[in-house]
Amino acid sequence: MLLDIAQSLLVVVDVQERLLPAMSAPGAVRAQLAILTRGASILGAPVLASEQYPRGIGPTVEDLRPHIPAKDIIEKNSFSCLACAPFVERLGAFDRTQVVLSGIEAHVCVLQTALDLRARDVEVFVVADATGSRTARNHRLGIARMRQAGCRIVSVEMVLFEWLRTSASEKFKQISALIK
Repeated sequence: MLLDIAQSLLVVVDVQERLLPAMSAPGAVRAQLAILTRGASILGAPVLASEQYPRGIGPTVEDLRPHIPAKDIIEKNSFSCLACAPFVERLGAFDRTQVVLSGIEAHVCVLQTALDLRARDVEVFVVADATGSRTARNHRLGIARMRQAGCRIVSVEMVLFEWLRTSASEKFKQISALIK
């Protein structure tokens, strides 16, 4: 099953200023998330983000914020985004059947969100290179468990080119420039 931009929503989980530096490869995760959110913006895919206890962990990292409407950054305290009523309400407003899931940590908040989405029969595409954990081992385990739960594991480039569908698109050059 291909990603369909008309049915997709990008979800960015807890990529926050004081949390991201603790990940095992923070620079790589941040770079891939920047490409993914910029690409979503160029192609018109909606983006919804969560912030875990932002008073303590800080806001979403600065370079992602321009690509996420302020009303679509939802504060939460639960690990799963779907245990947060305002997040669920906003998610439902988009009326999408596919969630492209990214963020941190892969084995905690991303995992629990993915499992809850799957329980609601949502197609979940986990962007492996745009997720992170404090250790590489936990990242691998989180990705493996999400795969076992029926999530599709993808990369940033896979998402962008499936959304794009053709090099004849007027947006092709902009997307290609992002990944070079």
